[in-house]
Amino acid sequence: MARELRDVRSAVEAASVAETARITATLIRVTGDWSLAEDCVQDAFAKALIDWPEHGVPRNPGAWLTTVAKNRAIDRMRSAASEKRAVDELAILTELEGLEEGAGGYRTAGDDRLSLIHTCCHPALPLDARVALTLRTVAGLTTGEIARAFLVSEATMSKRLVRARAKIRDAGIPYRVPPPELISERTAGILAVLYLLFNEGYSGTGGSALVREPLAREAIRLTRLLVALLEGSPQEPESLGLLALMLFHHARRQTRTDAAGDLVTLEEQDRGSWDQFAIAEARALMAAADHLGVSLRSRPGSYRVQAAIAACHMTAGDFGSTDFARVAMLYDSLAQIAPSPVVELNRAVAVAMSQGPEAGLALLDRLDRTRSLEGYYLLPAAKADLLRRLGRQTEAGHEYRRALDLAPSETERRYLGKRLAEVGPGSTAEPNLNKSTAATHMHPKKRGQE
Repeated sequence: MARELRDVRSAVEAASVAETARITATLIRVTGDWSLAEDCVQDAFAKALIDWPEHGVPRNPGAWLTTVAKNRAIDRMRSAASEKRAVDELAILTELEGLEEGAGGYRTAGDDRLSLIHTCCHPALPLDARVALTLRTVAGLTTGEIARAFLVSEATMSKRLVRARAKIRDAGIPYRVPPPELISERTAGILAVLYLLFNEGYSGTGGSALVREPLAREAIRLTRLLVALLEGSPQEPESLGLLALMLFHHARRQTRTDAAGDLVTLEEQDRGSWDQFAIAEARALMAAADHLGVSLRSRPGSYRVQAAIAACHMTAGDFGSTDFARVAMLYDSLAQIAPSPVVELNRAVAVAMSQGPEAGLALLDRLDRTRSLEGYYLLPAAKADLLRRLGRQTEAGHEYRRALDLAPSETERRYLGKRLAEVGPGSTAEPNLNKSTAATHMHPKKRGQE
């Protein structure tokens, strides 16, 4: 009996991953009521946990869940409606009653989910609201799970979601895939939201853990969904590039910290423990993106270039054989596509690795003087690394202290504290022109010390 219950729970969890966004999107399209749709989908899964152990897992779990959620929505709308029900309410109920397998709700499932993602990521919403709403409505995470992921209280996250839904309603944000002239801009915004979500899992902005793997996995799953929904569109190559970029970074997840939870630099990571299946898939995705890009006559965007940078690291036999000259050239390209101080920081480190620490340090000093990365701990961390390798221990110690004061996570603070101790008073460390502790070009968001 216990095994049967475990099997049912596994079936419910699998159905949740596969069906939540599709069913929710369809109900939102028909009813226009986000809260109603989410509640009815949750009710359907709750009913599955009661019915499936007794009657068995249905042959088509998605159809079963859709029917239950649809019926729940009909019951709630009927009970809430007055005797003089409005014409539009009658139309909604009629369409809900017609949602059956093979009917419009199923045939348009892909369009519904794409509409849902576009609505959640509408540029009229604040960025934090876009991320939260995408996690709640598309990914199906609970409010508590989202709150924990972003280190805020559940009450705070609940208010954020309520405000986002109210903004959609009050601003009349359409529930649809935008017209062709807006699709490129909107898709770029969705990719940015998904990448931000992945970054929060890859290296969170606070707390004691460096890696929050479930959040990174969810970002990858949602990006896979978007890639499938964009198949054949001009936006497909860049979405493939983002998925490849995520997989390259995610392939190193088990090697980025040691058994004690301390950070392990890229140079010191066990490359034999990297996820070779993820790396192979990422390379195949890049090849597909390049092929599509040629056929569509589209130039690589920022995610495809970043994936190419990651590929330089992930396909090198060891740290020393990495083609840092190519990495620096790719950062030059990225600076043309998406210029930012962080790109310049990464380029400087690649220059240091290919041309020597003095060349990289000159670029970092120039960047530091602009104050464009003030408060960003990886700039002083990178400077400290190059100074240490040049044997300028006192100056390195000063930069490590700057970085330590700004580091966002306990894991990174422990790492920087150890490096500071190595160059502190009484240190006998000799200059090391080969060993890197910065390697900032391999962090997707902060591109930090691993």
